[in-house]
Formats: sequence, C-alpha cells, structure tokens
Amino acid sequence: MNLQNRIDILAALGEYLSKNDAVWQEAKRQAQAKNPWFTENFIEAAVNNIVEHYLSVEKLQFWVAQYTLKDRQIPKKVGIVMAGNIPLVGFHDFLTVFISGHQQHIKLSSKDDVLLAHLVSFLHQTFPETQHQIILLDNLKGCDAYITTGGNQSANYFEYYFSQYPSIIRRNKTSVAVLTGEESNQELKKLAEDIHLYFGLGCRNVTKIYVPNGYDFLPLLQSFEAFKYFRDFQKYSNNYDYQLSLALLNHQYYMTNENTLLIENPSIFSPIGVLHYEYYESLTTVMASLQENQDIQCIVGKEGIPFGEAQSPSLDAYADGVDTLAFLLTI
Repeated sequence: MNLQNRIDILAALGEYLSKNDAVWQEAKRQAQAKNPWFTENFIEAAVNNIVEHYLSVEKLQFWVAQYTLKDRQIPKKVGIVMAGNIPLVGFHDFLTVFISGHQQHIKLSSKDDVLLAHLVSFLHQTFPETQHQIILLDNLKGCDAYITTGGNQSANYFEYYFSQYPSIIRRNKTSVAVLTGEESNQELKKLAEDIHLYFGLGCRNVTKIYVPNGYDFLPLLQSFEAFKYFRDFQKYSNNYDYQLSLALLNHQYYMTNENTLLIENPSIFSPIGVLHYEYYESLTTVMASLQENQDIQCIVGKEGIPFGEAQSPSLDAYADGVDTLAFLLTI
C-alpha cells in the first residue's frame, strides 16, 4: 500500500462507522455488556469524534502534508499497548502507526477489547492487504519500537522492559480548567461536558478547576444538571456516595448538586464523582504554573482549549505533547 491507499482505507473506515450497520451496532452492544462504563451514548460520542476529526480524506491529507512521509517504506514492527479507560481511547495510536506504513502489533486492554478488534476485523475482510500491517496479539515481544499507555506503575514496568528500544511510554495525565468568573451559561454547559463526558475517566477530562477569589459556584453547579442521570448509573452512584461519606466523616466542606461533589483540594487528580477546585489571585501566575506541570494533558478555558473541545482533539493533538508520527518516522 502506498500513502494514498492508506488514506483511502481510513476514509472507508470512517464511512463504515457512519453507516452504523447492524453488525457494528451489535459490536457496540457487546462492548457495553462487557464494560458497563462504556454506555451507549459515550460509545457514540467517541465514534462521532473519530469520524469527524480523524477520518476524512481532507483532514488526513492536510495532516500528513506536515511531514516527510515516504510513499512506501520497509515497515518496522511497532508494539502498541492500549489503554481502556474510555471507548476506543487508543484509536489515534492505531491510526498513526497505520498511516506511517509500519506494521503494528496491538495488545488490547481487557476493558476495551471489542470495539477496535471489530474494526480491525472489518479492515482485514474488506482490505486483505491490511492483514499483514495490523495484528492483534497477547504478547508484544520482538518489536522494533513500542508505544504504551497506562498508569504510573505500568509505565515503570514498560520503561524497565523496553528501555533498549525506541519508545513512547505514557503515564497518568489529567486536565484542568481555569475560570475567570466571566463565563457565559453556554460556556459553563460546555465545561460540564469536559468534566463529565465518559464519567470523567479520560485524561482529557477536567478533574480540577481554578477560580478567582470570591467566585460564585452556583451557575457552575446548575450547569451540571444535564448529567444528573449519572445517579441512575449504579457504578457512578456508588463512587459518589463513597466520596460524600468521606467528606462527611472528615468534616470537609463541600458543595454539590447531588450528582457531583465540589471539594477544595490542591491535587489536580480527583476521584470519580468529585471535582477539585482551588482559588487563585493572578491569572497570569496560575497559567504559568499549570503550563509547567507535566501531569496535565490540557488546560481548558479562555486562555487555553475552548470550553467543550477537550474531548475532541484534532489529528495533531498528540497525547503528552509527544509527536507520535514524527517518532514513527525516525525508527
């Protein structure tokens, strides 16, 4: 396959996802049955983002035009260890390795081993030439390079075993938002999506907000009403109740709309059902501090990514700020 062949195949995959035939619908139902956190609406949100932002011919061509990408090359074996915190979270790595022309050996997460496996099966059946480029395996020994995504503990493991190979090893990340107090109700509703989409389990989910002294939290809490249905989801509700119990036992001040707890805390990471907040005096100072924090995936707000766009990254919005395609072109 040359580069244009690979672009056309990815565009065809986008058309298949958009068609949403009965076979794909059944795969999505199986994914939800296996992992209840993958609700129907969140699977659809992930798929729609992929189709809109990743799989058009125009966007793919514009993206690859920024690189010196060979039409054909001798492929290397690239091992990918996928995460499984949100539906199809590893799709960008899959797409990037495919567009590079390298052969990929994929180890799927047990939390998300239905959706991408189905898409790979579709490609293998529709485009037999992809069978030698995309391989699903349980063991990734013997690769020329590795891309892994996981927690800090697993990252330490990967660094030990893959230290002699070219690699991208990702650790825990999260996202934050910086508010000025001048946000419109529409912007706050979009921020609520950045916080709650995928139950807050993604690295691009906002888990902490920074607000000016004297900030009025009531409009923000009101914007969370669209996600009150989370209380009907037992796994989320159990987490919320547990965190509320801890706050009560510790005599900790909190605010809530009975669905999401707002708790003042210096940590940028927050548990499911909780949003941390912290006051600031200088917008310039807090932005400078956050931009230096290696644990932050993205900063949402008028000084950063627009509200509501945290979970809709473009093709060149690389995880951890590491250009995956540039890396693949050097191995």
